[in-house]
Amino acid sequence: MSPRIARTVAELRAALAPHRADGVGFVPTMGALHEGHLSLLRAARDDNGTVVLSIFVNPTQFGEAADLDAYPRTEAADVALAAEAGVDVVFAPSVAEMYPAGFATMVSVGGAITGTLEGAERGRSHFDGVATVVAKLLLAVQPDRAYFGAKDAQQVVVVRRMVADLGIPVEIVTLPTSRDADGLARSSRNTRLSPRDRAVAAAIPRSLRAAQDAFAGGIRDPRSLTDTVRAELAGLNPEYVEVVDADSLAPIAEVERPALLALAVRVGPVRLIDNVVLVPGLDDRIPLGPNGSDHA
Repeated sequence: MSPRIARTVAELRAALAPHRADGVGFVPTMGALHEGHLSLLRAARDDNGTVVLSIFVNPTQFGEAADLDAYPRTEAADVALAAEAGVDVVFAPSVAEMYPAGFATMVSVGGAITGTLEGAERGRSHFDGVATVVAKLLLAVQPDRAYFGAKDAQQVVVVRRMVADLGIPVEIVTLPTSRDADGLARSSRNTRLSPRDRAVAAAIPRSLRAAQDAFAGGIRDPRSLTDTVRAELAGLNPEYVEVVDADSLAPIAEVERPALLALAVRVGPVRLIDNVVLVPGLDDRIPLGPNGSDHA
């Protein structure tokens, strides 16, 4: 059965009104759905009586006009996949619906969680755009639970902070990063990689796995761990490779509690991000396919 498509907040709320008592799960996306999105939708389907998917390419979080223009838009295919995943309502608003004439309010999350990693590279305005659109979507859908992937780890930290600070009544559910057989994190942008670029990009999960191996061997110094990543990325010039506290995203001198090892690197025309969480006492390394490690 095809999901109902709502183009306005009014249509969305009308569609959801009869189903609130059964629980509403929400997966916000910018479309171009892949297996990572589908894993979030399946989790939402398991947990809730009604599942909402949003498809909205948010212009306020793009720093480069070319990146916004190049972002894949595949609504018909997305709706078909949503139907297979059991989505009940697809919210696919226009830019004018989300940002009507005279729009003048932005949600800004301060502190280290937006000033480092992606915030340092893309500017604080990036996360202002993210926080604003997620807040608007949560207010539009009013879900019981919203589902995010761990690949966008900093975004999840920002959203959790915003939800807590503003008292938005929603549970934020984070699922592990969805990866292809070679370990590459699934992303809508991966469709823009040429076959050669795709082979080069496989160095990203290998580099993170190498750092995980070093960590499992007892290395706790952030510089040593990032140096391990950079060595595996030989030939690529990452925008950043950093180890920070997993909760505050503040710099650390040694990994004594859960830490986020995150990177961003351009491969061909595509900017890719990835991360792993390093937890003392826990061996949770990226499973790589036959081209990346001993894992099938």
